[in-house]
Amino acid sequence: MLAAIQSADVTRPSAQPTPYKGVQYVDIPEFQAIGSAVGQTLAAALTNRTSVDQALQQSQRSTERFMKHTGYIE
Repeated sequence: MLAAIQSADVTRPSAQPTPYKGVQYVDIPEFQAIGSAVGQTLAAALTNRTSVDQALQQSQRSTERFMKHTGYIE
């Protein structure tokens, strides 16, 4: 996984040209659930239901909790 992360080319995120840069993918089964949870939290910030700082803190907490629960981190 480390090799895949280190070799990712953020300037060319797909085989075809794109108008954006960056990559977002980790090859673990839980990635989709984490992405959905973080996406919902950030959507709350975008719609002014929470602050950006609160959304980022909540996203960090929920991701860490999920990663601990699944055994990826202690």
